[in-house]
Amino acid sequence: MKLQMIALFAMVAVAIGGVAWVFLYPLLSGERHAERRRASVARSEPIQRSARSPQKSRREQVEETLKELEVKAQRPRNLPLSMKIEQAGLSWSKTKFIVISAVLGITAFALVLLVTGGGLLPAAGAAFAGAFGIPMWLLRFLKKRRQAKFLHNFPDAVDVIVRGIKAGLPLMDSLKVIASESQEPIRREFRTIVETQAVGLPLGEACIKLYERMPLPEANFFGIVISIQQKAGGNLSEALGNLSRVLRDRKKMKAKIQAMSMEAKASAMIIGSLPICVGALVYLTSPLYIELLWTTDLGRFMISGCVFWMALGVFVMKQMINFDF
Repeated sequence: MKLQMIALFAMVAVAIGGVAWVFLYPLLSGERHAERRRASVARSEPIQRSARSPQKSRREQVEETLKELEVKAQRPRNLPLSMKIEQAGLSWSKTKFIVISAVLGITAFALVLLVTGGGLLPAAGAAFAGAFGIPMWLLRFLKKRRQAKFLHNFPDAVDVIVRGIKAGLPLMDSLKVIASESQEPIRREFRTIVETQAVGLPLGEACIKLYERMPLPEANFFGIVISIQQKAGGNLSEALGNLSRVLRDRKKMKAKIQAMSMEAKASAMIIGSLPICVGALVYLTSPLYIELLWTTDLGRFMISGCVFWMALGVFVMKQMINFDF
């Protein structure tokens, strides 16, 4: 029994000693530290260069800039009211526009309710049209008219920049010439670019913001050219000269499309106005004959159907001749 106990004790002691030898000895003797040091010395890693990595090529910089601009252009934008007012070329504040819209709505409500003697429902419809429909339509109308003026004078402005750069003027001085001597709205937009750059914004980003105030492909082209030149360098006069030719070609193509579509537009106007003119002439010559259209139930049903189909036809013709260029 004693021999068995001694043998068991010896086996436990050997096992504990073996475990201590395997796990504790390397830590106490410094062997683990020596192995790590040898491994770090013998590690096959490339030596890091102290010099800077070579710069990206101009082509890569241009591609990255174009991708960034494309991502920014594809972002869904819900323009605030202040931006819509600015795009229309008005100097009104947001509060002033809201007050004017409210006054128009109240005036339309009072006219329909008091002057014509209509009910509350027609008066509410007139108030909605006066408060929301007419002001927003006015903003869209002024925006399109301002964009047309901008496109008419924009190629000449780009030519002024090209001639100024070829004559030795800096780009900022050429922009200042346009901001002081061009016609509206070119003058106002380029003055905004100069003022934005003066407060610290880079010139490329200031030109990119032109597209936010004037959402036209031509303005976007100009901002892209200036932004790429500021980041990647290159011959700016040559790039702007090519842009000027592109803008003039687009202007010629747009005028050609308008001339070719005038026949279809005239036909649509004649067809759309013909029923109204014929109805007015029949009313002047035979009022009792045509009054059946709005005095009887069948007549009101027929005139409602005719108005619906005529409106649908005018809408279809407008979509057929509305070229997006």
